[in-house]
Amino acid sequence: MRDSSANSGKTLQRLEKSVEAGNYYEAQQTYKTVYARYMAGRKYDEAMELLQAGASVQLKHGQVTCGAELAVLLIETFGKASVPYTSTALDRIIAIYNEFPKVDVGQIKAVSEDGSISEETVEARTRVEGCSSFLKAAIKWSIESGGQSKGAPELHKMLAEYIWTQSPVPELGKASIHFLRGNCPEAFASAVVDCMSKCYQGEADLVVARAILQYCSLGNLRDANILWSKVKEACSDKLPDTPLLHFIKFLLQTLERDALPLFRMLRQNYKLSIERDPTFDEYLDDIAERFFNVRRKTGIQGMLGDIMKVTLILLGEVTVSS
Repeated sequence: MRDSSANSGKTLQRLEKSVEAGNYYEAQQTYKTVYARYMAGRKYDEAMELLQAGASVQLKHGQVTCGAELAVLLIETFGKASVPYTSTALDRIIAIYNEFPKVDVGQIKAVSEDGSISEETVEARTRVEGCSSFLKAAIKWSIESGGQSKGAPELHKMLAEYIWTQSPVPELGKASIHFLRGNCPEAFASAVVDCMSKCYQGEADLVVARAILQYCSLGNLRDANILWSKVKEACSDKLPDTPLLHFIKFLLQTLERDALPLFRMLRQNYKLSIERDPTFDEYLDDIAERFFNVRRKTGIQGMLGDIMKVTLILLGEVTVSS
């Protein structure tokens, strides 16, 4: 056992030196060869130690594709070794995540002098794709190994923040999926405020409303209120004074109590503002179901209802207002 541990340590040192010498590809192939040997002998602990060390050192040297490949292999090994969701396993994931390069994407030039996509943009996309593939695999593993049904919040938060801060163009839509599952309304609020300064003129209120409606559609009124409070605090007197945000304010108050008639009145009174984003009605249907037990119409139900209405009109039993 002691000899095996010593040999494993020597292997790690040799491979690290190879990476430091710039032999990235050769080291990567050796990592995978040694990994295959460990797995064939069911030496799971050695395999995981190897992959964590390999991913970390490759990422430290900016080799994102190599590092991400080994990181994903580590998550696959968690599954093969039936590793449960524990703080120890999570610490391995966090340690690798912390090695993914982070840059100031605001300094990246999207287009090069010849009009093509700049190399900096391509590199940024590669970093985000590599980190995303790793953390999405980790989230899936956490679901299957005893974590929460939607995945570990810690992993969602890391992925959300990496997508938002490292994408060469703002990707709040992609990041918000994970902010919502990350139990981090403060971090989500910070991203929303940042996005408000980057979006098209006149759409800042849409960014705020969308985030709050997403939380509410999941039944998470607590985090919706926290986000709303943090956004107002950050924007101070610069928060847009629009009918849509008036609606959001009244909606949050309405959802605190059993007030379905008021909810319906708000939807009707602010219909034009709600229609600025076609997804808002979908979110509000979800909210009605979660907070007021209003069953949604399925596609078939909605279609049959329309057919019935047309039939009654043709029979003269329903009049159409002009």
